[in-house]
Amino acid sequence: MIELNQLERSYKTGHTETWVLRRIKLSIREGEFVTIMGPSGAGKSSLLNVLAMLDDQWRGEFAFSGIEVQSLNRKQRAELARQKIGMVFQSYHLLDDLTVAENIDLPLSYKNIPRSERQALVADTLDRFNIVGKKDLYPSQLSGGQQQLVGIARAVIHRPSLLLADEPTGNLQSAQAKEIMELFRQLNEEGATIVQVTHSDVNARYGTRTIELRDGWISSDSAEVGAGKQEVQL
Repeated sequence: MIELNQLERSYKTGHTETWVLRRIKLSIREGEFVTIMGPSGAGKSSLLNVLAMLDDQWRGEFAFSGIEVQSLNRKQRAELARQKIGMVFQSYHLLDDLTVAENIDLPLSYKNIPRSERQALVADTLDRFNIVGKKDLYPSQLSGGQQQLVGIARAVIHRPSLLLADEPTGNLQSAQAKEIMELFRQLNEEGATIVQVTHSDVNARYGTRTIELRDGWISSDSAEVGAGKQEVQL
């Protein structure tokens, strides 16, 4: 599904160039549940932003389902992301002036789907996530765990090929965090490809593969270790 080759990202401040991603070579297969870990400043969020196509200032090669992303213009990348990628944020990113149902419906509004079909999809999603009773509430009326459930429901309602999660349980209590991670596991078992960024070893154990970043480099990849290869040496 994803092929990165010699991908790099840097920021310039005056005459100083700071590297946040260095020579990233990475393959992610359809159906994997990948965890990206590493200390603060390692490049985790930068890599996730590239995968989400929110950042287009990188260099290198990025193929997504056979499409060469580096050859697309900004509008084409945004459209590809809307069609194929779902994003779950640590801080939920719900729209305060929309109800739960309206927030969940938002990704469908970008697609040419009849209103009646959209309403049916929203109803099914509300039922699946056990939040039918919250559909007319606003984000400010929900707990943190409930807001994250809505955020995940919004991210998956359009059946994305790839689900990206940036510290999805960072603001939640342990019981709520477990509920969210069990939901991710279920989505993965149903076929969703998931890439999560986390500092949590507990969350990482829900995945099928762990990649460590340090100073912008991939320092280890459990898929390579499992295949009998040595970890990447810096």
